[in-house]
Amino acid sequence: QTELNSTDIPGLQIIRVKRTIDPRGLFIKPFSNQLLAQHGIQFDVKETFFSVSSERVLRGMHFQSPPHQHAKLVFCLAGRVLDVILDLRVDSSAFGRTSAMKLDAKDPTLIYIPPGLAHGFYTESHDSLLGYWVDSAYSEANDLGILWNSIDFKWPDQKPILSERDLTFPSLKDFSSPFSMV
Repeated sequence: QTELNSTDIPGLQIIRVKRTIDPRGLFIKPFSNQLLAQHGIQFDVKETFFSVSSERVLRGMHFQSPPHQHAKLVFCLAGRVLDVILDLRVDSSAFGRTSAMKLDAKDPTLIYIPPGLAHGFYTESHDSLLGYWVDSAYSEANDLGILWNSIDFKWPDQKPILSERDLTFPSLKDFSSPFSMV
């Protein structure tokens, strides 16, 4: 049975999906618009992305700014990651707070991330594969981020493998957020 669970960050949902296991392996239906709609989430997929990362890679903290902000569904298809979400909505009761959880391909779980939240992850296994479904088209000019070590979160590695781009993001304290709950 698929279930949605709320978190302490408004709108952030953990979705445990139904899985079928038999001698052949595992079968999962990771996405259902009907299921999301039953829980009040309107999600119209515009694009999908995949990332494959080596062990000890940190990607984040990423988001798209208005008017190209997007909601995102994230799913681990191979390997294990520590997934971290940061609330950037200035009028949110959770503004500046993080929520983290392990995503493991062997335990199918999705995260629904509403607009106004930054997303990042740290890979705990080699060749970790994450899938992203987003409800807006990619906009290079609006593809932004927050510096990974400027948020209130204790990462498991203080010297992860990072992209040059991720190292150039502003710190959370220096970021003027354009996001709100409405």
